[in-house]
Amino acid sequence: MKKKDEQNLFILSIIVAIIYGIFKIIKTALLAVLDFLNYIKKPAIIFLITVLTIYIIYEIFLYLYFKSKKFKGIKNSIKQHIINCNELNNYTEELKYSYLNLEYSEVGESQMIDNSKYSFKRKEWNNNKSKQTFHCSATICKNANNNPIKYLCKYFNIQKNEQSLSDFENVLNNFTSIEQGKSLLKKERERILKSISKSVPDIISLFSEKRLISELGFEKINFSNSYIPIFTFEYVSAGGNSSTKCEIKLDIENLNKLLNYLNSIIKWRKSIAGQRALMTSPLREKIKKRDNYRCCNCNLGIVDEKNLLLEIDHIIPVSKGGLTTEKNLQTLCWKCNRKKGTKIITVYNTV
Repeated sequence: MKKKDEQNLFILSIIVAIIYGIFKIIKTALLAVLDFLNYIKKPAIIFLITVLTIYIIYEIFLYLYFKSKKFKGIKNSIKQHIINCNELNNYTEELKYSYLNLEYSEVGESQMIDNSKYSFKRKEWNNNKSKQTFHCSATICKNANNNPIKYLCKYFNIQKNEQSLSDFENVLNNFTSIEQGKSLLKKERERILKSISKSVPDIISLFSEKRLISELGFEKINFSNSYIPIFTFEYVSAGGNSSTKCEIKLDIENLNKLLNYLNSIIKWRKSIAGQRALMTSPLREKIKKRDNYRCCNCNLGIVDEKNLLLEIDHIIPVSKGGLTTEKNLQTLCWKCNRKKGTKIITVYNTV
């Protein structure tokens, strides 16, 4: 036998040995799996296999259905409604950033170094500093709990003047629109889903509603109230082992109370501007009722579009000298109000 043939035979032997080793490992693994399957009960195996099979079949069914011409036809038929919903959703998200960034007075930066010989934990002293948290005495914390609006103004730099009043009226206006918008969005989405419910397989509506909503093109609606600012009065004991907090949430209810408080101070000072109306929730509703719940610009009303977001607008913007008086207020749909900005729309519908 030639030397070259001997080398080839040697290499072939090594390959055969490797293949044999791999098959031996696979055989051992298969035997282990079979032993395991024999160890557990057969009904459990059948159940697991059945569940897995059903899941795979259902996922394939969903994929094929959402790619089908039928579903694309349904999606196309409600396309404009979905666009309108998404536009309103984006609008309410924009309004969430409209609140005033109130904070306590800046007093500089510092670092706490504890050289105490005692084993105080002082865990509360190590909390991150927040511009919406005022560290105070236990007395102030208690008084803030008893008179939240007064102490909010005092310690978070809310000026008791006409400008603050107008600013907070705007915040209240926006926050009210957000809450109404979220409610109307939910109702409109439910209405749209109901309108196509007979065309969509019941099994999808029942088990895959979130997937259906996403496939139709609805953007995610954030129903949380995380946008509402919370201002905190916090007392920490000298040892740092105990603390007390008073949290004031600047929601719609407290905004109304804040407006009334600021207005009472302005009137007490006999300000001419203090004689104007106050843009509170009751006044907003009064203006909408006066305008028959209809936009004074495009004339669209809740009779025409049930889930229509209506807002209250200053005809002459506050930035241009307009006051919050009933004569200077009008009802606009959110789209017209968005387009208007600081422009003056002279057309006023009192019907």
